[in-house]
Amino acid sequence: MATPVLDKAEAEGRAASPYITVTFRIRRFNPEVSAEATWQDFQVEIDPKERVLDGLHKIKWDLDGTLTFRRSCAHGICGSDAMRINGKNRLACKTLIKDINPEKPITIEPIKGLTVLKDLVVDMEPFFQAYRDVMPFLITKETNEPTRERLQSPEDRERFDDTTKCILCAACTSSCPVFWNDGQYFGPAAIVNAHRFIFDSRDEAGEERLEILNDKDGVWRCRTTFNCTDACPRGIEVTKAIAEVKRALITRRL
Repeated sequence: MATPVLDKAEAEGRAASPYITVTFRIRRFNPEVSAEATWQDFQVEIDPKERVLDGLHKIKWDLDGTLTFRRSCAHGICGSDAMRINGKNRLACKTLIKDINPEKPITIEPIKGLTVLKDLVVDMEPFFQAYRDVMPFLITKETNEPTRERLQSPEDRERFDDTTKCILCAACTSSCPVFWNDGQYFGPAAIVNAHRFIFDSRDEAGEERLEILNDKDGVWRCRTTFNCTDACPRGIEVTKAIAEVKRALITRRL
């Protein structure tokens, strides 16, 4: 019987494997084991066109099942897998391996300014409390159900279109130096979601939200560093939205 051999096309296909070896350097923290965080390296065979989230899955499923991180939709909509990748806030599901220099170790750590619970998971409650405090829902003076649609022109809708894109990932808020130093600051995400209703022509509680953001921990704490705009995975002009809320506070008092 003849010895089986690979044909030329098959041999070339195997030789041109897309997989490369990538080092994931992950900041680990388990309060049940130690009060100190440590760094741990993992070597992963992965296609550079895959995402950082895919690499984390490979580590958790094949190398270390104790690795803890949040993720849900894996398509940049839920916002649950925000983390610091090579020193920048990003969504792991939208960050391709090839775009972050896989020839060097890829560092992954939790977002800053929020208490780390385990590994890459942080306590999001302060973030969501600030979101709730700005009343992120439509408020009208009607006490009963409306008798007709609350119509809005395309121009009125366009006024706040940008800030409707927020997915509450906390990438903007946890990139803010003011928030790092003082967790009482509302933060960019809360202000963005207040903006979305302050400038909605159908809403009637804009003044109340402005009063909330006029607090000492409100919009005036912003130092316009643009970190939040750079960090937003949805491309929201966060700093511009904050400036518009500041302007509304000033002009409504002239």
